[in-house]
Amino acid sequence: MIGVILAAGMGTRLMPLTKEIPKALLKIKETTLLERMIKNCINADISKFIVVVGYNKDKVIDLCPEIAEKYDIEIKTIVNEKYDVTNTSVSTYLASKYIEENEQEDFILVNGDNVVDPEIISRLSKSNNTGMIIDNFKELNEESFKLIIANESLNEKKTIANGKIEAIGKGLDIPSSSGEFIGVSKVVSDDVAEFNRILEGLIEEDPQNYYDFAYKDLSIVKTIDFVLTNGLKWTEIDDHNDWENAQKLADELEG
Repeated sequence: MIGVILAAGMGTRLMPLTKEIPKALLKIKETTLLERMIKNCINADISKFIVVVGYNKDKVIDLCPEIAEKYDIEIKTIVNEKYDVTNTSVSTYLASKYIEENEQEDFILVNGDNVVDPEIISRLSKSNNTGMIIDNFKELNEESFKLIIANESLNEKKTIANGKIEAIGKGLDIPSSSGEFIGVSKVVSDDVAEFNRILEGLIEEDPQNYYDFAYKDLSIVKTIDFVLTNGLKWTEIDDHNDWENAQKLADELEG
């Protein structure tokens, strides 16, 4: 299994923290977000990684060999040269297409600006199917990347297998939503080609699309497991408030 970490974005809402470095190189307790996520994946027995870089790419590229040597793992970097005019659909496609053509393995896909309970990664890695981590505890808001799963309630379950996504995105009606996609997912090798075909369509439609939308069409033709947080904690880091929350969460997770 391969860990794919998206670290190409500019992080404009975190300026001036990201004036010289991408979000993935921000440090909590002297450890970058990138290394933290890699450690989480290592705990789930992942030892091969692809890091997609763009903004201030050389700083990430220079750091990756140090992390690889420290943990005795493999890290390949792939450059999204158009990081400033595209979104995560393009960065994801670059990595996923490489995997389709060269590796033919399952991969876990994570946003490089997330801080998560390590159990989240471990839980997803054990799924036999393509899967998405869905938060069924957190109170939803307008910024939550919500989804509606057909005919399913997420309360008091661990996993929903073979669900179909009726809708996904930030603009969904909150009371109708099943939960929030947290930006941690898995694509099994048998689904990679179809996943890439859908991504190609999203990119052709609008290179600013999120990769997240690909799972809606994928759920129609493939089995997707929705693996629930059931209270496991996580945070994405979009702005300064998120950055403060991430530091508090890291303290909490590390005792």
